[in-house]
Amino acid sequence: MSKYIPYGRHSVDEDDIEAVVRVLRSDWLTTGPKVEEFEEALADFCKMPHAVAVSSGTAALHIAMACLNIGPGDEVIVPAMTFVATANAVVFMGARPVFADVQEDTLLVDPESIEHCITHRTKAIVAVDYAGQPCDYDLLSSIAKKHGLFLIADACHSLGGAYKGRPVGSLADITVFSFHPVKPITTGEGGAIVFRDERLAQRARRLRNHGIDLDFRQRASRASWEYDMVALGFNYRITDIQCALGISQLKKLPGWIKRRNEIAMKYKKAMQDLPDLSPLLIRPGVECGYHLFVALLKDSLMRKTFFHFMRSANIGVNVHYKPVYLHSYYKGLGYGQGLCPVAEDAYTRMVSLPIYHGMKNDSIGYVLEQIIKFDC
Repeated sequence: MSKYIPYGRHSVDEDDIEAVVRVLRSDWLTTGPKVEEFEEALADFCKMPHAVAVSSGTAALHIAMACLNIGPGDEVIVPAMTFVATANAVVFMGARPVFADVQEDTLLVDPESIEHCITHRTKAIVAVDYAGQPCDYDLLSSIAKKHGLFLIADACHSLGGAYKGRPVGSLADITVFSFHPVKPITTGEGGAIVFRDERLAQRARRLRNHGIDLDFRQRASRASWEYDMVALGFNYRITDIQCALGISQLKKLPGWIKRRNEIAMKYKKAMQDLPDLSPLLIRPGVECGYHLFVALLKDSLMRKTFFHFMRSANIGVNVHYKPVYLHSYYKGLGYGQGLCPVAEDAYTRMVSLPIYHGMKNDSIGYVLEQIIKFDC
């Protein structure tokens, strides 16, 4: 097979294209009715009262921190194993990210490590649903409640997943999503924050629009030019074009999650007979979104060999992620090697195999064939 197989990719069909074209022919390209429609559909999907759509998952994280008044002198606990945006959002607010280690079998944040990280300066815990698997939200919620902390779910990997029958989005005080092209659904770029608290949702809507109390559509409906900037906000608006695509894609998500799980099961079945490659554990009672399929090799040398072997076979394996504090910027802030040993060890051995809902059976078969060839 000569065609390149990426680790992830988007799917766009004619329904998606028609939905976007209808907006392009309408009177509203941004701050229009499709934004509100998408927010309502997302809130309903998550079984939550409020959703606020924004320009990216990073914007969602930033606004979540701002809504909670995170600021200088505060600490926010984040897992070491995540994309840099999770910690960056804390730094944006002038606060300090405190990195918790992860569990060896799932690479989800370790509740015991969280307990060790809590100080009198801690204001919030961010749980990352790594690779699409929801964290242990019952335990994390009890830790947060015991210490009087906010619990934020970074669910940028896990939309469409569930924990003990409850949908992702309904498991924490605040949940953030990303709609980047390789995520469960896409709006091109985009993100959202889901809330139980109406006051926080209202604040988030203002913050995404420069801190202004009324957007253009609201002013137009009132035939008024008056508005007031009531807070220092950002330009994190999302367009109606993007939201039309999101509405169309969200309708297909349950089927897409089912397909991702089917692909994951094929990988796991093949790995039962492979001593050098092992998948992450999925805990009972969890429905994984499988944004990523991450496997661990025996050691860093074998990972390097495997990575180049698969790339030479035109298979776009990848690595997710280097522990955040090992990046140069964070080293400059005083973080260093040895902080989270489980995450550091996993980074040297991990590889992400291709998984996306549009992946064809022949591509899956080819990936498995090459994995077996390597192991032999």
